[in-house]
Amino acid sequence: MKLKNLTAVLMTALMSISIIGCGSTAPQATPADAGTQTEAPAAEAPAAETPAAETTEAAGPVEITVTTTFAGEDSNAQNYKNAVAGWEAATGNTVSDTSATSDETFKTRIITDFETGSEPDVLFFFNGADANDFVNAGKVVSIDDIRAEFPEFASNMNDDLIAASPADGVKYAVPVNGYWEAMFVNTKVLEDAGVAMPGADYTWDQFLDDCQKIKDAGYAPIAAALGNIPHYWWEFAIYNQQTPANHLDIPGAADDATGAQWVAGLEDIKTLYEKGYFPDNTLSATDDETFAMFTDDKAAFLLDGSWKVGGIVGSCQSDPEDPSTLDADKLGHFDVTYFPGKGNRKTTDMIGGLSMGYYITTKAWEDPDKKAAAVSFVEYMTSDEVVPLFAQHTASALKNAPAVDESQFNALQVKAMSMMSGVTSLTGAVQDLFNGDCRVSTFDGMPDIVVGNVSAQDAVQEGIDVYKETIE
Repeated sequence: MKLKNLTAVLMTALMSISIIGCGSTAPQATPADAGTQTEAPAAEAPAAETPAAETTEAAGPVEITVTTTFAGEDSNAQNYKNAVAGWEAATGNTVSDTSATSDETFKTRIITDFETGSEPDVLFFFNGADANDFVNAGKVVSIDDIRAEFPEFASNMNDDLIAASPADGVKYAVPVNGYWEAMFVNTKVLEDAGVAMPGADYTWDQFLDDCQKIKDAGYAPIAAALGNIPHYWWEFAIYNQQTPANHLDIPGAADDATGAQWVAGLEDIKTLYEKGYFPDNTLSATDDETFAMFTDDKAAFLLDGSWKVGGIVGSCQSDPEDPSTLDADKLGHFDVTYFPGKGNRKTTDMIGGLSMGYYITTKAWEDPDKKAAAVSFVEYMTSDEVVPLFAQHTASALKNAPAVDESQFNALQVKAMSMMSGVTSLTGAVQDLFNGDCRVSTFDGMPDIVVGNVSAQDAVQEGIDVYKETIE
């Protein structure tokens, strides 16, 4: 069976985003030496003259509850705090913030909040299958319905780049920043092992050869916690059996064409494990522990998302709270490149897109005291002035995104921009369509797969069986 490809137009974003621009400076751009928990240091939020804050404001101060993933080590945590403060100053309203780091627990919490009537007024969340439950329950308001009353809502966005919900094909979430997933590299480890920095034509066979050299030199080739966060390896190992045209297909069975590709991908991960290319404690370690191996020069490769730039930069500061303590020489040991290609997938075909956005809940929409404030907040957070601060070197859906002055960014951010300039396609993550319990057998079950307790085919079939139950 196939689901609609929600990301067919995402490559258009590369033409209108703050990835490869140069020339004019983005509004209130941030200094190049920044980076505690952010990919670039937070800038002051736009002032009170932002049109959205003026045109849709309700009479009298209002408090709205907002939940986002801009928390913890998220690269935009401080940008979010600054923008919220800007909106509060512009409108006189206040935000009760309940943001938390994005993980499976966070997703479960959000679904539970909707089921119990405890949902926020505004939610920044995934626009894929993880949102199906509350979309199907009518708990969020569509962009079209909001525009019927507030015609200018999200009018600064390219509608073709706003993803529709897979639940009903309707658009609900207004995107801010996109994402990409790629392979971060500790070049110091590579140099010690006599391995060259991978480029745009890097193949899977070359990767295997390099991993062996790195292992022989006494380092862990791959920093990954397969028992905790196997997500990125799951995604790319499967993608390496496919092409951008069919990566978002969901198999009907483990032995059909797509199912066989999924099985082959998981078996590639098993091969890496058997060769000893993951840390010795990969099945018991946390993602934080293996990330520390990477930043402490004990592992060579880290497969993760664009948000991890901020964490790497922060690890290069003697004081995580003080960007001025950045060790530029240490940061110079890190780079980012494409995941090694295999088969018909080009190395420069990447996972990425605009997978999250701001929802206005029906609860807020039906509250006469909160409706206008919720609309005002989303318009402010998705304005032409604020979005570039969040998107930086990733993607946005803005119609008129400003170009980026590379001098305003740190060395790793500039390397990311350079990498993104060579991307041949952006395809969404199929795991966002294969949601929740469907992934348990291959995510939580990854340790059993790689040690041989469960076959990859049986694990894939179990997940497909659960998936079928969710769509019946």
